[in-house]
Amino acid sequence: MEKRILGRTGRPVSVVGLGTWQLGADWGDVTETAAREVLEASAEAGVTFFDTADVYGDGRSEQILGRFLADHPGAGFTVATKMGRRLPQLPANYRAENFRSWLDRSRRNLGLDRLPLVQLHCPPSEVIDNDATYDVLDDLVETGAMAAYGVSVETVDQALSALRRPHVASVQIILNAFRLKPLERVISVAAGTGVGIIARVPLASGLLSGHYDAETTFAANDHRHYNRDGSAFDVGETFSGVDYQVGVSAAAEFASLVRQCLPGGVSTAQAALAWVLQQPGVTTAIPGARNADQAAANAAAAGLPALPAEFLAGVTRIYDERLRESVHHRW
Repeated sequence: MEKRILGRTGRPVSVVGLGTWQLGADWGDVTETAAREVLEASAEAGVTFFDTADVYGDGRSEQILGRFLADHPGAGFTVATKMGRRLPQLPANYRAENFRSWLDRSRRNLGLDRLPLVQLHCPPSEVIDNDATYDVLDDLVETGAMAAYGVSVETVDQALSALRRPHVASVQIILNAFRLKPLERVISVAAGTGVGIIARVPLASGLLSGHYDAETTFAANDHRHYNRDGSAFDVGETFSGVDYQVGVSAAAEFASLVRQCLPGGVSTAQAALAWVLQQPGVTTAIPGARNADQAAANAAAAGLPALPAEFLAGVTRIYDERLRESVHHRW
């Protein structure tokens, strides 16, 4: 699989990574056996970049990933974790002693003395804008707790603020065919600064897989069931903030576009992933997977040829006609 340098980390990572939120919690039940099968299938398909967080299943995702890493010494994997959501999202909680405590816990969970990349986990804008935040992060790099740091953000403005910082290695942001705003204001700026871009939610929480319809139901412990109104966390993380019924309709149109413009055998999900991967300036995309077959199919999207102009124009048209008015101004 193609590899790209992840910004200021200097590390080559696979263009398709693996997001491991679903291996911890909030996507229905996933057994550790199934989680391990996803990790093994991803690695076999060429995935070398794994994204996790200390709050995914209260550390379960990190722990499963840590056991996987221990069984693959010297495999060249890069793990990025996130910190900052173990306490209420108040600026006062983003201080040195908490950072150190969170990092120590993640190091134990992952079995790593030095974490390759640690990202602030969608903190308040005040934290991203505060010089003191980066002073602490710089110190944690100097003392060896982590090799590099980045910021995971909700909004374009937060991304632009982080990009102004000289030691930010990467910015993680939602980017998919239903969320185009980062293309206008973030991706090109990042490329000019040497910061890596990690595209999360590349399938809009599964909407862009083409598998859901108006009658689809989700488990009670799946955020696609309980967070559609944003009552648990930013609603933009669930279906990219798109109303579900609107999203199902737009996804059906997207699937039709795939059938019209791309060769047979290319799935709707693979086309959606390829669209993200082929945006200039994107380093890696981190779809999740609930089973080994999904993981392998996602990784195969890296091998698709350049998408035709008619397909790219169709993606923009669907966004402009169906989604722009409801999501573009929010994030």
